[in-house]
Amino acid sequence: MKPAWDSLAQQFATSDKVLIGDVDCTASGKDLCERIGVEGFPTIKFFNPPDTDGEDYDGGRDEEALVEFAKTLGPGCSASTLENCSAEQKAEIEALLKLPEADLAKQLEELKATLAEKEKTHEKFVEGLQASYETSNKELEAFKKEAKPKMKLLRSAMPAKAADAGKDEV
Repeated sequence: MKPAWDSLAQQFATSDKVLIGDVDCTASGKDLCERIGVEGFPTIKFFNPPDTDGEDYDGGRDEEALVEFAKTLGPGCSASTLENCSAEQKAEIEALLKLPEADLAKQLEELKATLAEKEKTHEKFVEGLQASYETSNKELEAFKKEAKPKMKLLRSAMPAKAADAGKDEV
């Protein structure tokens, strides 16, 4: 993926709408990666100002897919770029702008807390699946170990099949 990413960065190097960069999350960029939620490598995130959390990119990792996606980037819908919003988005933003900052912060924190709880629940569910898989796999492997010698004996006790006689053709 690195060659595709480097090529993408070169193609958009002079863009005034798209900035392509990379961060080493194992070194000096570790704090930044933790703040924006990078958990695995490589992770591709994109940001539309004023968003500082970013969104995960889940498209193709080849150069063509990356270039096509980057071409769609640019200023998104936000309170400072209402001209990029649909009528529905504008109405929602305008309603939010009327709320006190404390209410906005409270709603944001509630959503973050709900998301964190759902992620924790999902993680426990996945752990349960993993435990079930490991138990099932252990039982399967034990049965295979037990059954294979018996299967071999059963096959050896069966009469050998006669080879097909060749057809007499002229």
